[in-house]
Amino acid sequence: MNHASRRDFLIATGAAGAMFASAKSSYAGPTARVSQTKVISQQPRLYCGWPTLASRANGELLLVYSGGREAHVCPFGRVDMMRSHDAGDTWTFPRTVFDGPIDDRDAGVVETHSGALLVTTFTSLAYEPILQREEKKQAAGNGSWSDEKLARWRGAHNRISEEQRKKELGVWMLRSTDGGISWSKKYDCLVDSPHGPVRLDDGRMLYAGKDLWREGARVGVCESVDDGVSWRWLAEIPTRKGDDHNKYHELHAVDAGGGRLVVHIRNHNQRNAGETLQCVSNDGGRTWSEPRTIGVWGLPSHLLRLRNGSLLMTYGHRRKPYGNQARLSTDQGDTWSESMLVSADGVSGDLGYPSTVELADGSLLSVWYENMAASDRSVLRQAHWKIEM
Repeated sequence: MNHASRRDFLIATGAAGAMFASAKSSYAGPTARVSQTKVISQQPRLYCGWPTLASRANGELLLVYSGGREAHVCPFGRVDMMRSHDAGDTWTFPRTVFDGPIDDRDAGVVETHSGALLVTTFTSLAYEPILQREEKKQAAGNGSWSDEKLARWRGAHNRISEEQRKKELGVWMLRSTDGGISWSKKYDCLVDSPHGPVRLDDGRMLYAGKDLWREGARVGVCESVDDGVSWRWLAEIPTRKGDDHNKYHELHAVDAGGGRLVVHIRNHNQRNAGETLQCVSNDGGRTWSEPRTIGVWGLPSHLLRLRNGSLLMTYGHRRKPYGNQARLSTDQGDTWSESMLVSADGVSGDLGYPSTVELADGSLLSVWYENMAASDRSVLRQAHWKIEM
């Protein structure tokens, strides 16, 4: 299943496809000098998806992703975590943080102000129609799956009842206060986005996202004032005139400094389809500007404030050159540079969701998922790079 159909399938959105507009930006300048690109996943028989990278105060790097999979959509997804103690040179073998009875997707991670860890995911039954179609084909004598695969999918599906499966749908968070050795039970965090919540300079945690499964599908921001233990709705993000807010997806926020917050939105409305929209708040997230296009084709965006105060956005580019790109803003998101190529050797659009951290020496590390040549299983891939002005 290609990436555009993923969101159609999961949350009934419109695919943008080949009608995406060309990317534009406000100023030229920086380029990415990539020193190394490599595959870091360690289970080649499994499909890895939608990772998030985080840097801890003690220098450790954490990487979470949807592991245990055999395909882009399947019933086997779980949240796995790897660690690096040497700035991404090596990674530990993955450990499962959460494995619910249905598909667990998009994993986010962040360290709070106190040093606690928050991991996010959302659950999905998008695999059900795939299984049902195959069962009908099997009954008609023209099935395409092996008996073993059909039994495997049925076995996973029937771990719980239909009523229980529906109750498992949600947007979830887990919390650890011992560096990820033990984790709380999952709890409702009100919204979801691929890379999860972020720290704010004022001590709060902010989560920009979408409520996937409740009526209304609100798009906006939640806040936590107790270090991620609980979450409350803060504000809805306005819908641009002529847009359908149901076609806003996969938000990410950053504290731009000086009291300004910036949020990026994956847009699937016909106008600027496939582009990143941006909105800002100057009052702590209580009110937001109307989303506007920043002229960047590619999605979803991960935002990072660098130590020099600049903002960095990294995002997947699912048309040629297939890969991952980045842009820099030196004015708190008012304008963005031309694209920098972090990777450009992809073979299809089944890639992306990059997230980036700044290392101690000022260089950058980005991690994404990618379905590479001659394989039907996506891997985790990383690039070590620097910005050259």
